[in-house]
Amino acid sequence: MNLRKPNRREFLGQAGLGIAASRVGVPLFEASPAQAPAAGEMPYRKLGRSGEKVSLVGLGGFHIGLQKDEAESIRIIRTAVDKGINFMDNCWDYNDGVSEVRMGKALRDGYRQKVFLMTKIDGQVKAVAAQQIDESLRRLQTDMIDLVQFHEIIRPGDPDRIFGPRGSFEAMMEAKKAGKLRYVGFTGHKDPDIHLKMLRTAFNRGFIFDAAQMPLNVMDAHYKSFARKVVPVLTQHGIGVLGMKSMGDGFVLKSNAVTPVECLHYAMNLPTSVVITGCDSLQILEQALDAARTFKPLTEQQLAAILAKTAPLAARGQFEPFKTTIDFDGTAHNPQWLG
Repeated sequence: MNLRKPNRREFLGQAGLGIAASRVGVPLFEASPAQAPAAGEMPYRKLGRSGEKVSLVGLGGFHIGLQKDEAESIRIIRTAVDKGINFMDNCWDYNDGVSEVRMGKALRDGYRQKVFLMTKIDGQVKAVAAQQIDESLRRLQTDMIDLVQFHEIIRPGDPDRIFGPRGSFEAMMEAKKAGKLRYVGFTGHKDPDIHLKMLRTAFNRGFIFDAAQMPLNVMDAHYKSFARKVVPVLTQHGIGVLGMKSMGDGFVLKSNAVTPVECLHYAMNLPTSVVITGCDSLQILEQALDAARTFKPLTEQQLAAILAKTAPLAARGQFEPFKTTIDFDGTAHNPQWLG
């Protein structure tokens, strides 16, 4: 799973590339190559160096646990798969486990074999993390999860705790050895510097993540930018880039500066392997599908226009409250999940 271990100088040099990029007026990223689909079909990209083929848009796990009728959640998931989405996002804590339970039911009858299944755990100590992995396996009704991620790496001390003695990294490696999971990643929504610390901490222990998930949206480009600081480092090491919060949980749309499709296309224009988006109805699912099917790399002029109209609105992070408040920090409100 791992490439050659980079030395500390190599990592810091590449991390520096990410930091330097934050001073560039326009992020001149090249979109991750997508296989050219037939008209009206879903594009697919590679998940970093793993080579796994994943749909350009992924189905967010939180929103498929919100429907009053479980059958509606299952309908959304299966419709997504039937129409080409093969990347399934989830988390041990979403809706107190309801999201995983519903996804597990939806992936019966042959659907599990059609998807790349991802979930996340909150536990940062070995025993708690191991228990959460096993609970996710049971809820998802599978004996193996394709990608498991350390969730909400949002505090500077999180990497040290996870990789420390009896930390959750030990549980993750044991689960991988036992065949319970295939790939390992991490997520966070607070600060790109914490992402860089998580990467550096792993490198210092000879480990390279397979994927990393972060907010990638039109406001992020201007404030505590994951796109400018973290994405270049990930692409240097072949780590899959998982974009989330392309509409900032709806807050970006409240700026009235961009449309939902513009938000999705901006995130797709970055070197993302997959753009994960929440779909709480079939109508919103169709919107995401249409955005993926119609995506074409943005010209420099199109990109500059989007950034120009969002720059004045994004300077203080007011449309990204997950960066500036604790309202979206599930583990801050539920510290027992960490162990």
